[in-house]
Amino acid sequence: MYALVTGGSRGIGRAAAIKLAQMGYKVIINYVSNDAKAEETLSAIRANGGEGELLKFDVSDQAASQQALEQWQADHKGEYIAVLVNNAGIRRDNLLLWMEPQDWYKVIGTALNAFYNVTQPLIQPMCRKKFGRIINVASVSGLIGLPGQTNYSAAKGGIIAATKALSKEVAPKNVTVNAIAPGFIKTDMVEGLDEEELKKTIPAKRFGEAEEVAELIGFLASEKSAYITGETIAITGGLN
Repeated sequence: MYALVTGGSRGIGRAAAIKLAQMGYKVIINYVSNDAKAEETLSAIRANGGEGELLKFDVSDQAASQQALEQWQADHKGEYIAVLVNNAGIRRDNLLLWMEPQDWYKVIGTALNAFYNVTQPLIQPMCRKKFGRIINVASVSGLIGLPGQTNYSAAKGGIIAATKALSKEVAPKNVTVNAIAPGFIKTDMVEGLDEEELKKTIPAKRFGEAEEVAELIGFLASEKSAYITGETIAITGGLN
């Protein structure tokens, strides 16, 4: 079976892609621009005996997403994407008072609009095959809100609400929809933040590792999680 990881070339996406490949999924690594990082992730999968392929498109672009997914389906007749990890996201932090319009719309587009652009075309095959796993990477920002991240919090909060709604639509077809809400994880997404100061606010007193998040994604992608749907699981070291 195939698994698609958006934003799969680095960070949590890369760790998730490697984990899913270890579980036996053929992993499709989506990315938008960094060919070298995408190839590195694919090489890591193959080095561990897994199978994968690259699928380059901008998840915030509805037409590009549709075209890429339709082309993938045409090239893989009889197959379908059974697991979708909606991981792509960006930060453009600023106080709303000074936030530029492009920083609002780009963050919303890359997370919340992308959820629609990628998920909507893949739901029907999952329901028809009566197996699917949709795992949405939200954020602690979507749970509690963080100053300077009104745009990011809005996008991730929307993902959480969409997770709850969609899960009710597809549960009768054995398709589960869950979200995870990572806190501060050691990836490119936390670059520029004061790690030493932020660690003081985290009960576990450290940032998380991408591989720890990937373990949770792997469980939610497995048969063992079949009775879990519509949930948002925080992985924050106790930050709430």
